[in-house]
Amino acid sequence: MNQSSAAQVSAPKLLEINHLKKYFPIEKGLLRRVVGYVKAVDNVSLYINEGETFGLVGESGSGKTTLGRCIVRAISPTEGEIKFRIDDEQVVDLASLSQKQLRSVRRYMHMIFQDPYSSLNPRMTVRDIIAEPLRYNGLANGQEINERVKELIQLVGLEVRHLKRYPHAFSGGQRQRIGIARSLAINPRLIVCDEAVSALDVSIQAQILNLLLDLQEHFKLTYLFIAHDLSVVKHISHRIGVMYVGKLVEMTDTDRLFAHPRHPYTEALLSAVPKTDPTLKMERIVLSGEVANPANPPAGCYFHPRCRYAREICRQEEPIWEEISPGHFVSCHLAHNLELRGVEEKQQFRRDAL
Repeated sequence: MNQSSAAQVSAPKLLEINHLKKYFPIEKGLLRRVVGYVKAVDNVSLYINEGETFGLVGESGSGKTTLGRCIVRAISPTEGEIKFRIDDEQVVDLASLSQKQLRSVRRYMHMIFQDPYSSLNPRMTVRDIIAEPLRYNGLANGQEINERVKELIQLVGLEVRHLKRYPHAFSGGQRQRIGIARSLAINPRLIVCDEAVSALDVSIQAQILNLLLDLQEHFKLTYLFIAHDLSVVKHISHRIGVMYVGKLVEMTDTDRLFAHPRHPYTEALLSAVPKTDPTLKMERIVLSGEVANPANPPAGCYFHPRCRYAREICRQEEPIWEEISPGHFVSCHLAHNLELRGVEEKQQFRRDAL
């Protein structure tokens, strides 16, 4: 662990999630009778330290986005706690707050979405888009709003002359910068980045990631960075959580996860990370079968039908979420016995390599 990661681990917790669940009912018939549930988020527990970037990875349908939306209360969780530290003295459970109570705490968190175009109102100018959170939360008015909007648009690398334009006049990378400026308007403590760079070209991705890192240092921000690309998550994250079919299966600091994964699913994901050295040969682990159905998951470990290490206990008993070494959590019956392959040391990247 580098010094930066160690400092983040020792920081106080900004967000702590305990046994969070989000089940969507399956209804059938004219009477809309509930016949089952889609377990999009199933008993997830994690924490995010103040000032760090926590990466959340997994295949499509793993529940990453649903978890992010639950955290900012865009949707209400079914069960569990979402403890959020407003300041040094006040901690609130976001999961238990009413819509009226939420209004006073929403200013401390914001979300950056995957599609920068659909997340911006096409009928509003850039100025109005950035100013809207300020007005809604009553944080500024009149000339104060104008000055704040000008400051923000320049912070994200655009110019004041852009404020009179509409979203359609900008490229994808520029639209994402506008979305970032809108998120910063209310001085949030936590920003949830939901696939914030996946829709952009690779060169633009690097620019946006650099911008997010600069802003984090400038404003002391905390990020939940949701993505499916481990290469991107490696660059920006201090710690990483891996999700599979609504469950968190592994969580630890970034360097340790890449060097010494303890869950077979993490090992498979790492084997797909592109290599910068063409002479380096590493076996690609191709998972057989399909991702388990969250409405009808298999018995035991959800991953066992696709796991090449699966034993009988994996098919019968659900593994527990345990801390197998300081700061390293995993949910696997075989975590103490398997020697899994990570990414070779010379293939590891640093956050400052962007």
